[in-house]
Amino acid sequence: MSASARKVVIDDTTLRDGEQSAGVAFTAEEKIAIARELAAAGVPELEIGIPAMGVEECEVMRAIVAEKLPARLLAWCRLSDVDLHAALTTGVPMVDLCVPASDQHIQKKLQRDRGWVLREVSRLVEKATAAGLDVCIGCEDASRADIDFIKRIGAVARQYGARRLRFADTLGVMEPFAVIRTIRELSSALDLEIEIHAHDDYGLATANTLAAVAGGATHINTTVNGLGERAGNAPLEECVLALQHLYGVDTGIDALRLPALSQLVERASGRSVARQKSVVGSGVFTHEAGIHVDGLIKDVRNYQGLDPAVIGRRHTLVLGKHSGTHLLRATYAELGIEPENHELEILLARLRHFAMKQKREPKRGELLDWLDDLRQQTVQVACGAAL
Repeated sequence: MSASARKVVIDDTTLRDGEQSAGVAFTAEEKIAIARELAAAGVPELEIGIPAMGVEECEVMRAIVAEKLPARLLAWCRLSDVDLHAALTTGVPMVDLCVPASDQHIQKKLQRDRGWVLREVSRLVEKATAAGLDVCIGCEDASRADIDFIKRIGAVARQYGARRLRFADTLGVMEPFAVIRTIRELSSALDLEIEIHAHDDYGLATANTLAAVAGGATHINTTVNGLGERAGNAPLEECVLALQHLYGVDTGIDALRLPALSQLVERASGRSVARQKSVVGSGVFTHEAGIHVDGLIKDVRNYQGLDPAVIGRRHTLVLGKHSGTHLLRATYAELGIEPENHELEILLARLRHFAMKQKREPKRGELLDWLDDLRQQTVQVACGAAL
């Protein structure tokens, strides 16, 4: 990827699309706290809400604006006068004016035609810029739209002062190779910043976001923990670390702040982060398999694709069905005990049976009891033989 020579800006939408996750509703205090943490982590742009939702939403947005955070703040609006007027009351410096771009949405949702879309884009972009706002024209359902029509939308928006075009894979139906081709074509055709908004319906949101950067996207939408409609959006934590460590693109985000940010959003959203969720899951730096543990003990780079220290964490080794004698010996050594080799083989068999039955790692006291039982049995056998 040649992207390492240029800047990629993260426009995080946790406070807008993230909150659109079914059943998620942040309080005003939670939204402000999340905005603060995102800005403190170095996220340069935040989409903070939908003004048309009403008075309370606008009040929270104004409160976030009043924080004077070191981040550009955006409001999400439909392509309508009502939404634009509401956005102007919040004090945000930028709006995303969302317009259905596919014929499916234009005809079946709006019951309009392409001509109407172009007229409204020109009228409302001009109105927004005249009011002093920066404008992103958001192409909803762009992944199912005619790319030539998207180009027309972009050209009209640019003519009337827009600075950015958001390409939204609203239904998460694209794949990385098509994303690269599409974003490359739009980047070449339009004198606009290009932003990718990817959904995760097929588990491709992060991959599609990286592909968009490879194709020339200047901005990416993310959400903390991948919150968002249906299967969610591209996770902030995945995109930040993948761009930095796989492609050499520094987004300016402080990775050490990602775990705390993830936990804050987890609590506020009521959506638990899966144990094996990439980057921020509690178990993603945990190892059990004997061959992996042995390799890590010899040299951590043997089984380390992402250094947990980057986000302030470390590897954890656990005993289980797939453990070998190396970790079992090391665990007993931590307890100040050195079992004999023949004892370790018997203890390992007991560990595997225990793990299958109990579905957990044994406690240290249990390990001591196992060894004590084994040695008592050995003594009893020896005594019986002597008799």
